Amino acid sequence: MAPSSPSLSATTAQIPTVLEPMDIEDLSPLDSQSLPRADGGKQAWLALAGCFTLEMLVWGFPYAFGVFQDFYLTHEPFSSSPTGIAAIATTASGIMFLASPLVAIAIQRFPEWRRRASFAGIAVMAIALIAASFVSSTAALLGLQGVLYGVGGLTVYFPAMYICDEWFVKRKGIAFAVIWSGTGVAGAIVPFLSQWLLDSFGFRTTLRVWAVIIVALATPSVLIMRPRLPIVPSGSSSLRSIDLSFLRQAPFWIFCLGNVMQSIAYFLPQLWIPSFARQIGLPPLAGPLALCLFSLAAVGGYLSQGALVDRYHVTTAIFVATLGSVVSVFIFWGLTTSQPMLYVFVIIWGLTGGGYAANWSGVAMAIKQSGVHVETGLIISLMCVSKGIGSLVSGPISEQLLLAGGMRGSKGAYGTEYGAIILFTGICLAFGGIACVGRLAKWE
Repeated sequence: MAPSSPSLSATTAQIPTVLEPMDIEDLSPLDSQSLPRADGGKQAWLALAGCFTLEMLVWGFPYAFGVFQDFYLTHEPFSSSPTGIAAIATTASGIMFLASPLVAIAIQRFPEWRRRASFAGIAVMAIALIAASFVSSTAALLGLQGVLYGVGGLTVYFPAMYICDEWFVKRKGIAFAVIWSGTGVAGAIVPFLSQWLLDSFGFRTTLRVWAVIIVALATPSVLIMRPRLPIVPSGSSSLRSIDLSFLRQAPFWIFCLGNVMQSIAYFLPQLWIPSFARQIGLPPLAGPLALCLFSLAAVGGYLSQGALVDRYHVTTAIFVATLGSVVSVFIFWGLTTSQPMLYVFVIIWGLTGGGYAANWSGVAMAIKQSGVHVETGLIISLMCVSKGIGSLVSGPISEQLLLAGGMRGSKGAYGTEYGAIILFTGICLAFGGIACVGRLAKWE
């Protein structure tokens, strides 16, 4: 995209930066020498391990919700009133996305509350799942497994990200790539374990087991993470001036629009693949296996998209992700009638659309190149908000699309009741690449 007009006046506001609690450059040489070394050492690796585990627990559970949704849709007491079930996972993830800037700002302003906030979040997540195991209505399930779980996960996750951000300076990109791969690893484990628990013990016991797992793994993960930088009391913390002029420029909003459209589509395959696999007569394990393959492929998607962003303009990476995603949905998902075709679809989808969020750092670089002085963390948190919007609306929209059914006389999956969902997913993905058109048209 072309640089912004020089006549555009800069707008600044005294608000805290997000996701970057303290720059090492702000410390005096003496203070820097007294700090534990970054990018290595026992405490750095412990912080990385703790963040990786929290990533698996917080995000892996809602991202693998497809197996729960399939169970809820086919078993009482929820199968008789299924409206709202599809919104459970998207609500949880949407809350974590949408509220991320608020939590990031709060944690920066009150750094002494980080650890206590994390423990409180663990308790909220566990309470949400245990309470959900006792309910018998879809609305209550949505409020607990959706809303309350999302609030707890949000409170656990972002304080941990601050700590890892402190421990890795020169190797920050690699560190966060390792953390984000936790979602992919969880996607390879959670669906199978959840499917076995649901089939063997039902949803009530399964939710209680997951509550125990979360407490057992998340608690020591928080305990082993120690801050590297000195915690400045909230009463003496200083605020920085941030250039917000990018909010008055078209490129930022074009990136946001593309991110929203891609996010709407992003959650649909994960949400409906288990039910889709069952509907076309595939074995019970086909759905969980497909989710597993997608999650593992998404790890490669993050790494490949990150490599493209480092070498080329971000719109090049977005184009590659968009093209691969559209092809995978319209051709491979749309014509799926067997297991091999389904697995090919989820692998291509994971390698392309699964790593789309890795472009966010490239979006920040593109905005900075237009002459705006803005923190990368602020741009990423705003991208999280736009992805959260897509997350929240994707569930309810897909439920209505499922009622619309398929296209009569069409071949493959297009002729099933999921035909409208597949078509809608592909269209949204195509609009996810609108930033590429914007750069060509030099929108300002």
